[in-house]
Amino acid sequence: MVRAPTVLPLLLTPVSPFSRPVPSADLPAASVVVLLSRKARLMFSRLRSSPRRALAALAAAVAAVTVLAGCGASSAPSSSAQTPVEFGHIHAVVPEADATILVGTHTGLYRVDAEGSVEGPLGGYDFDLMGLTVTDGMLIASGHPGLDTPSELGSPNLGIIRSEDGGRSWEPVAFTGEEDFHILTAGPDGQVYGIGSSSPAVQISGDSGSTWTAGSEVTAADLAVTADGVIYAATQSGLFASQDDAATFGLVADAPTLYLLDAAGDELVGIDTDGQLWRRSGQAAWTPIGTAQGTVAALGLAPSGVVYVVDDRGIVALDGDQATTILPAL
Repeated sequence: MVRAPTVLPLLLTPVSPFSRPVPSADLPAASVVVLLSRKARLMFSRLRSSPRRALAALAAAVAAVTVLAGCGASSAPSSSAQTPVEFGHIHAVVPEADATILVGTHTGLYRVDAEGSVEGPLGGYDFDLMGLTVTDGMLIASGHPGLDTPSELGSPNLGIIRSEDGGRSWEPVAFTGEEDFHILTAGPDGQVYGIGSSSPAVQISGDSGSTWTAGSEVTAADLAVTADGVIYAATQSGLFASQDDAATFGLVADAPTLYLLDAAGDELVGIDTDGQLWRRSGQAAWTPIGTAQGTVAALGLAPSGVVYVVDDRGIVALDGDQATTILPAL
């Protein structure tokens, strides 16, 4: 368990989409280093070859994060006696019911609480989690194996893996070694939806990831499902929605153009290409709820209404008008 202060001066490292900055060796305690991820470089490469993937490239500009253990929030930062927790790239944030969040990263799955305590990598797994969601108390994930990831989970891609004990152990359940799902989400009825690396078709599972059927093809940067079962897809052409379990999608005319989405109950949140965060409850009008700083790497909406954002500030919790940086960026 690593305790991180929640209040530190925020120093930002400029990030070029095509270069990786070298972090300083003398970092303050409990800081987060924001760099460009391999996923971002891949999506920018796709952008150059296909303009239609511009929105997906924006959504995939994922932050790399290093957390250093240090003193309490009231103490001055110190560079001595610190144990780094190397997140690598942050790809997904999944809020839990107790004000903690699960963070899918380049070096495994971590749990972070509201005070900035970091636990992990859970189960000791070092895989690169590109997609992560939860349904019926089970975690569904995808990505790539790390150097010490058990071979039975799959290589070069994990396909779909599942955990029934909060990430302490995992089993391969589908597409083992084949698919890499950067997009995974779950609906209120337990249905799981994702988009894999081999096709833009929305894949649908009704048995917690064991078997899948293909729905409509949609070039989406993200998916989210509200309590009424409507599936929303963030695309370069705008926000699309499906009311027939991904068989067809239609344009949501009054929506901003979003590149990250999440839902909890009948609430839907997203971030547009100008960095504006938006919220909609049911069929009400879209409401701006804040502005991100820099590229948003991950977005999560808790059942309590708290919005979690990973941007140039670090990991930030937005609760009404209050923004709290849980793990600040350097």
